[in-house]
Amino acid sequence: MKFELINQEYIQLNQLLKHLSLVSTGGEALIVIDNGEVKVNGEVELRRRNKLYKGFVVEFRDHKIEIV
Repeated sequence: MKFELINQEYIQLNQLLKHLSLVSTGGEALIVIDNGEVKVNGEVELRRRNKLYKGFVVEFRDHKIEIV
């Protein structure tokens, strides 16, 4: 799946998960990140508000999201 950045330079990791409805709440987003369930560019990402720029790839459960 692709996520297009429109009128913004980046999106924060927790906001991306919520925006795409991959989690029900912002609190759930923080929990799955803290639990090491999310990868950014192939590495486990523990920074909740990591800034995602064009070209980054996020993996969460069965989803692979490319930031474009």
